[in-house]
Amino acid sequence: MARTKEFDPDVALQHALELFWERGYESTSMADLVERLGVAKASIYATFGGKRELYVKALDRYVRGRDVIGPLSQPGPAVPAIRALLDSYVATCLADELRRGCMVVNSAVEFAARDPAVLAKVAASWTELETALTGALVRARAQGEIPAGKDPQALAAFLLVLLQGLQVLARADPDPRRLRDAVDQAMMAVQI
Repeated sequence: MARTKEFDPDVALQHALELFWERGYESTSMADLVERLGVAKASIYATFGGKRELYVKALDRYVRGRDVIGPLSQPGPAVPAIRALLDSYVATCLADELRRGCMVVNSAVEFAARDPAVLAKVAASWTELETALTGALVRARAQGEIPAGKDPQALAAFLLVLLQGLQVLARADPDPRRLRDAVDQAMMAVQI
């Protein structure tokens, strides 16, 4: 007779996400996972695969759990939606007392060029955000919110880099003035 799982894999995955997000991949041992998840090592392997597979599943969950794209695709003025997105990144950075940053950015930094599968997920996340920003900026230009000569795709790339940079700075030194000044300057670059 097959044994039933004595733990909820969904809850365990959430705990793994939180641990990886706090410590990163390399600084999280299998013993740390066993302790945080409250699950035997063999059960972790049987349910999720190894540590790397668990990390990838946790990263997927993190990406799926964020809705930064939705507000950019709503009808109406686009520039306020873009500003609200930038402000929400700053607010999230400043509220993060653990200074975890963004798990996507953390994954990019930690894995560099050594794990193509993780980097593909990072790139897909960034492409999705950049595409949403491009769409909002195209709409803003069509509605006369930004000058006709502005390149929505180039501006979207600029804003993507800004957003990722905000996350990195906030981990090391979450100076509210610095983060808010950067957003103010970015919005001026978009609208002038």
